[in-house]
Amino acid sequence: AGAAAGGAARGSISCPFLQGRAAPLPSPTAASALLADDMRLLWHPYTSTTRPAPCLPVARAQGVHLFLADGTRLLDGMSSWWAAIHGYGVPEIDAAAAGQLGRMGHVMFGGLTHAPAVGLAHRLVALTPQGLDRVFLADSGSVAVEVAIKIALQYWRAQGAPPGTRGRLLTVRGGYHGDTFGAMAVCDPESGMHARLFEQVLPKHLFAPRPSPAYGQACRPQDVEGLRAMMRAHGEEVAAVILEPIVQGAGGMRFYSAGYLREVRSLCDETGALLILDEIATGFGRTGELFACEHAGVTPDIMCVGKALTGGYITLGATLATAAIADGASGGASSPSPLPLMHGPTFMANPLACAIACASLDLLVDSNWRERVADIGAQLEEELSPCRGAKGVADVRTLGAIGVVEMEKEVDVPATQALLASHGVWLRPFGKLLYTMPPFVMGEEDLRTVTSGMRAVVRAAG
Repeated sequence: AGAAAGGAARGSISCPFLQGRAAPLPSPTAASALLADDMRLLWHPYTSTTRPAPCLPVARAQGVHLFLADGTRLLDGMSSWWAAIHGYGVPEIDAAAAGQLGRMGHVMFGGLTHAPAVGLAHRLVALTPQGLDRVFLADSGSVAVEVAIKIALQYWRAQGAPPGTRGRLLTVRGGYHGDTFGAMAVCDPESGMHARLFEQVLPKHLFAPRPSPAYGQACRPQDVEGLRAMMRAHGEEVAAVILEPIVQGAGGMRFYSAGYLREVRSLCDETGALLILDEIATGFGRTGELFACEHAGVTPDIMCVGKALTGGYITLGATLATAAIADGASGGASSPSPLPLMHGPTFMANPLACAIACASLDLLVDSNWRERVADIGAQLEEELSPCRGAKGVADVRTLGAIGVVEMEKEVDVPATQALLASHGVWLRPFGKLLYTMPPFVMGEEDLRTVTSGMRAVVRAAG
């Protein structure tokens, strides 16, 4: 879908659909009351109720900007946790949402179907690697991972795997797959955010060493020796290998060799394990390919997508499987007693979310997204590279529309966000990582403001 590179400067795309209809900004008094009620009533992600992380009151969002209650305008360098790839207030998506609301906002998917769900399935099958022909529409990325795990385990039960076999998952250290229980169990068991509190109740899976060759490097035989030895030793135990392809996201923002992923596919073929690829953070263009597994030319047996699926408008996830795996998990086409997949979220295949996802995917494939992501990647590399070797910086890495500055020490998140806000930038660092995943529609000058803010953080740390 990418267009040939042009010479014109990139400009951030603003969306006029809601102009003239936006609600007025709340008064300072109202904003203070909002924050007080927020602190009293709400529980935000990854924070406590006793000492909650500070929040900024957002009144509206437009283009690539967040507008705070006091009128402050911040560039969103996070794409609202990597999802709002088109920015905010997008006419095509707003129109799709309004049109669908005029027909039906929701209807159960058990025993019923509708055009937005079927249309989205058509699009996903066409866009994802060839062979992923069955689509389960979940209501979030984490749920998509749960469904993928269920499919893999049920596949082996339906195939008559003997008791005690094909009941575990294998993954690599440094991974992150979500916050629900099945997903938590395949996050890093030592450095992962869930390890300390939940290790006693999570299933015990197998963890190979973190991929060592970086993206762009060759994968040598010794780089997969730990994985190879583990898969061969536990081959009959492993139902599936689950990985984030190429980019380990919330587990550390590391980019690993495409050759490593090819070796994983080969080892799965050798041992019979299924391959689940979690494309929730990487899918729909973020790494420069439509899906990160395309860097390696690899097709999984099962794939999970979410986040950018709806352009950041509304929650939705999907689990795709090959026909062989889907039919196999159902007991086989000739089975007189098919096995149902016992999973059915209330809001599965929500028509509003599906209509929005269809509009977002159409907008993506009809755009010059590949050129834009390449331009963003080149600019991130150029403007963040001066941080390499700076005092307090451990590493700088970029891939597609992802830019990461890894510090040597933990980032003081509130202080860092305050400094970034003074530069007109919204980012959400975590651990030692200061990073950006901007909307694909962010222009040169706006992105320069984001990278300038990141360099200011590095200077302050030095």
